[in-house]
Amino acid sequence: MEARLWYVLTGTRGGVNRIRLLRLLDERPRNANQLADELDLHYETVQHHLGVLVDNDVLRSSGDDYGAVYLPTPQAEAHWDLIEEIIEQVD
Repeated sequence: MEARLWYVLTGTRGGVNRIRLLRLLDERPRNANQLADELDLHYETVQHHLGVLVDNDVLRSSGDDYGAVYLPTPQAEAHWDLIEEIIEQVD
C-alpha cells in the first residue's frame, strides 16, 4: 500500500488533484459533482481521478453511479499518517 500511495499521489501528473480530493474526503464523504464544484474542476476530471483512487484501493464508493459518495477505504485509513506525510511533502 505504501508504494501505491506514493505512486498515485506523487508519481503522476494528477497527484496534486488527487491530494485535493483526499483532503476534502477526509472531512466527509462527497459525490463527484460536489467535489467538482468545490475544487473548481471539470466533472470528468474528477471522475477520472476518483477512478484512479478507487482502482488503487485508496477510495471506495457507496451508492448508485451518479450520486455515489466517495470515502477512504479501510486500507487508506490504516495508512492515513503516510497520506498526510505525502501531502506535507507535496505542499
